Amino acid sequence: MDAKTKKKNKRIEHWQWVAICLMIYDFVMIHLGYFFALWVRFDGKFSAIPTTYLKEYMFSISIYAVGTIILFWFFHMYKTMWRFVSYPEVMRFSIGSVIASVFYTLVVTLVLGRMPLSYYVGGALIQVLAVNIIRCSYRVFLYLKSTPVREDETVDRVMLIGAGSAGQAILRDIRGTAIIKEKVVCVIDDNPNKWGRYMEGVPIVGGRDDIFANVEKYHVNKIYFAIPSAKAAVKRDIINICKDTGCELKQLPGLYQFVTDQVSVKNMKDVSVEDLLGREPIKADMKEVFEFIHGKRVLVTGGGGSIGSELCRQIAAHEPECLIIFDVYENNAYAVQLELREKYPNLHLEVLIGSVRDSRRMYEIFEEFKPQIVYHAAAHKHVPLMEDSPCEAIKNNAIGTYKTAYAAMAHGCERFVLISTDKAVNPTNIMGASKRLCEMIIQSFDAKIKAGKADEIPQLFTHESDEDFLKKHKNSRNLEEVRTEFVAVRFGNVLGSNGSVIPIFKKQIEAGGPVTVTHPDIVRYFMTIPEAVSLVMLAGTYAKGGEIFVLDMGTEVKIDTLARNLIKLSGFKPDVDIKIEYTGLRPGEKLYEEKLMAEEGLKRTENELIHIGCPIPFETDEFLKNLDNLMQAAYRNKEDIRARVKGIVTTYHPQNASKK
Repeated sequence: MDAKTKKKNKRIEHWQWVAICLMIYDFVMIHLGYFFALWVRFDGKFSAIPTTYLKEYMFSISIYAVGTIILFWFFHMYKTMWRFVSYPEVMRFSIGSVIASVFYTLVVTLVLGRMPLSYYVGGALIQVLAVNIIRCSYRVFLYLKSTPVREDETVDRVMLIGAGSAGQAILRDIRGTAIIKEKVVCVIDDNPNKWGRYMEGVPIVGGRDDIFANVEKYHVNKIYFAIPSAKAAVKRDIINICKDTGCELKQLPGLYQFVTDQVSVKNMKDVSVEDLLGREPIKADMKEVFEFIHGKRVLVTGGGGSIGSELCRQIAAHEPECLIIFDVYENNAYAVQLELREKYPNLHLEVLIGSVRDSRRMYEIFEEFKPQIVYHAAAHKHVPLMEDSPCEAIKNNAIGTYKTAYAAMAHGCERFVLISTDKAVNPTNIMGASKRLCEMIIQSFDAKIKAGKADEIPQLFTHESDEDFLKKHKNSRNLEEVRTEFVAVRFGNVLGSNGSVIPIFKKQIEAGGPVTVTHPDIVRYFMTIPEAVSLVMLAGTYAKGGEIFVLDMGTEVKIDTLARNLIKLSGFKPDVDIKIEYTGLRPGEKLYEEKLMAEEGLKRTENELIHIGCPIPFETDEFLKNLDNLMQAAYRNKEDIRARVKGIVTTYHPQNASKK
């Protein structure tokens, strides 16, 4: 170690200088405090104090002061950050002083002789006050320093909703942080017992019905919702009031932040549209999922996408033997890989790049890793883009599903779960029709397997080299013994997923508008990504083979209302600050999405949020034969691909088909 490093290590830190100064202060104040108590006891006349008392005081007080300082050091009272001193620190200082005073009283009385009772009591009180005053003074100084605001300084005026512990913490954080140019001017709370009172000097002006009046009275331009324990319905009602005030609105994410002491302005987040849905988050009992996945080898295709990545997160949390993430887009796959390796360092994770269209690649993966469960999320999902490239929808969605399903069956996979969509119901666009083809594919596979005719399922070859490769591997397993269960799970839109309307609306609002809505009456079903994935995994555990599970998406939401709420939550007025433009339905887009086809019935499962649709019967052999022809047409980019799909999917009714 060089001289420079030694010198640096010997340097006394700032807090250590403060601690030394506090020790000196405590030493002096203990002397002065007890002397003052003795002096007052004898009417403020030094000459009236008996010599015996003075001798006992002078003999004992320095020893007591040193002992008290040692006790304070033991209680870490010289290491506290004085900027954040509060009730717990005051209690610790007071208890430490009282313990020292009681010990001092006993020792002096038993060893030296009796002193006046007022000497002990008065000295102890003065010591407690002196110790706490100096330690609290720095925080008071910061408070006084942060309170004055120059008239020419722009400061946001904040309304705080919630006069509880979280609200108090937010208020203190705003006052104690110099860089936060905000001022809490009023507090709202639904408890009438708090109305007309003050929290940290700020008036509690009423309940939710008084929000509008006080926003105007106090010129509020920001509202902080600080009730982390509020029920979803309560939060929805209050936020619905707040969003119409035109104020910027933020909230604490939830109870977790409160419990972990993360209540501060920087932890406040924007109020999301999910908060306006007004329902409690769907909490599925994942015990069955844990038992199903635990110790299994699981493959997720499209594992880098919105749904696929959340599937990977939840699967990783259930301790699989191995998790294989497969995606064609390396950036997304890499991001999920980094996230999961950091969070689950002991997880056996494989991240592979490739396309579900590639039969060779799929066979290689199944031969090497032998996944027991497959969640097939890989698909092209953007309706307008697929309308312009219909053959790509068939290649990737339908044929990619077929090739993945065949590889799974040929290698003894236990369960294959297809992620489908409500757009597969009475489809008017090629993307929805391609997903209906996917459902029909897994129904065909399941029917053949149950009939003991799995070997009749044809392999689809895109290239001659694929045919040669797959013929060599065809006999690797006796297909008559296959017991793979194929199921599909169908649900609607998920909030915040790639390509969903909410991220698009947010970008348009940030750019100052306009916000584009295709039609004023268009409606959709919505669910959060974690909710949808939890139900997908749970539905997969119920599978017997051949089912199409339908998730209960709740009440449909009007997209126009969604856009207007987002504008209001951002502190703007729809059609005033941010314009809304109606652009017309896009090619293949419907005003509403159905969850079931009219011909399908509905059966209940053990979970009230998961239902089973009875499949529409179709001729399996004819379908499989037509699918081969459809694949050939898709790879030749035939312009009549929609007509060919319509010949197979009888519920497909193309609308506004692109002339391309």
